[in-house]
Amino acid sequence: MTDLRLEALSASTAAAANSLTLKPGQEQFVQPTTYGVAESDVKPSSAWTRVVLDGDRVVGMIIGTFDEDNREEELRSAIWRVNVAADAQGRGVGRFAVHGLADEARSRGFERLTVVYEPGGDGSPEAFFRALGFEVVRETQYGDHYAVLAL
Repeated sequence: MTDLRLEALSASTAAAANSLTLKPGQEQFVQPTTYGVAESDVKPSSAWTRVVLDGDRVVGMIIGTFDEDNREEELRSAIWRVNVAADAQGRGVGRFAVHGLADEARSRGFERLTVVYEPGGDGSPEAFFRALGFEVVRETQYGDHYAVLAL
């Protein structure tokens, strides 16, 4: 996987992005409760959606949000979702996507990137985010971890 690149989600990549198959058990971690409750507070115009391509194949997708005025600290410069195809996991696709989002956050003047995720258990993204340098700041009222990456 040396030909990774990020592209804006488009009509030609949407079907592949929406049909990415995760490893068994990971589906339950796709949207933590905190984000499910906060979804109505997110402006569609603040979304930053990109697919990760390896050559011509969609191997991942990342959705971020940039809304410096959001009343919820967790949603100002945040990773909303990272999905990597099961057969592409462990090859740097997720790391590449998060680094791309972090670069975008920096270019917009943000000093940190946040993520909320459900901790523990098989398939949890906790080890992934910790390996990227995210530090858990607190738990949300729903028991999800709120973590921050200093940019």
